[in-house]
Amino acid sequence: MLYRGRLAPSPTGYLHLGHARTFWIAWQRARAAAGKLVFRNEDLDYQRCKPEFVAAMYEDLRWLGLDWDEGPDVGGPFAPYSQSERRSIYLAAWRKLRDSGLIYPCTCSRKDLERALSAPHEPLHGAPLHGAALDRALHEELPYMCGTAPGGVPAADDELPYPGTCREKISTAKDYDSPAGVSWRFRVPDSEKISFEDGCYGRQQFVAGCDFADFLLWRRDDIPAYQLAVVADDAAMQITEVVRGADLLKSTARQLLLIRALDYLTPAYFHCPMLCDEKNVRLAKRHDALSLRKLREQGVTAEDLRAQFAKETS
Repeated sequence: MLYRGRLAPSPTGYLHLGHARTFWIAWQRARAAAGKLVFRNEDLDYQRCKPEFVAAMYEDLRWLGLDWDEGPDVGGPFAPYSQSERRSIYLAAWRKLRDSGLIYPCTCSRKDLERALSAPHEPLHGAPLHGAALDRALHEELPYMCGTAPGGVPAADDELPYPGTCREKISTAKDYDSPAGVSWRFRVPDSEKISFEDGCYGRQQFVAGCDFADFLLWRRDDIPAYQLAVVADDAAMQITEVVRGADLLKSTARQLLLIRALDYLTPAYFHCPMLCDEKNVRLAKRHDALSLRKLREQGVTAEDLRAQFAKETS
């Protein structure tokens, strides 16, 4: 089977060092397998996605030396490659889940919705750079990976527990012709163990209803949630391996439930160790000091970054 990997940035800010490292690993794995690499623009969040960030994604990743075989800018057999143009695919998946009796409408308060949508990532523990050491690393050694928990397994991402307030509404799902107007949740099979082999961290196992609860599938503002969109897109684009940050390990368990429910082929998974800031919190787009643009301005070269990434992963 031909290897098909993907780069899937979201244009909600400038890419930072953690993105660069993960995307470089994805690029390396695709090229080492003589496979295809897909660029997917995950631009569903219309309130935060900006055209200038879309342009910056292409510029920053090409500056880093990455290329791709399919994408919004180069075309390909599975176009369109921007999620904002793929609504029909997500609606088809929603209808199948509705007809299967696996999802239900949720009418909880805005506060509950915001908590569910935030999907906060727990701080990762390790020995990050800080203070003068961080400054030296930026200008001399560059940042290195940190944020792995004891045993080398990172702290998983998490959603605040959903109390199941609307769970009994699952019998009403068939009455909806469209997902619009309410949010939708996937009802997880309580106590089922979801296991998978990760290419970096090995065997992983999560318990539905214990490690994670019924999760958001479609937002009240009529936008498919992350879990559904990425699963549907990876299947439609025939992705054979998903390479992403280790903060999404628990999301893989959720997505495996969707893959089974939708009768999709299951890809392989490779979750990359995270990079952290001086407070040992994973890098986010608010960390402007470690954005690729800022590093470039400070004289860091793409060759420097690639060499450091290669050293960390050797």
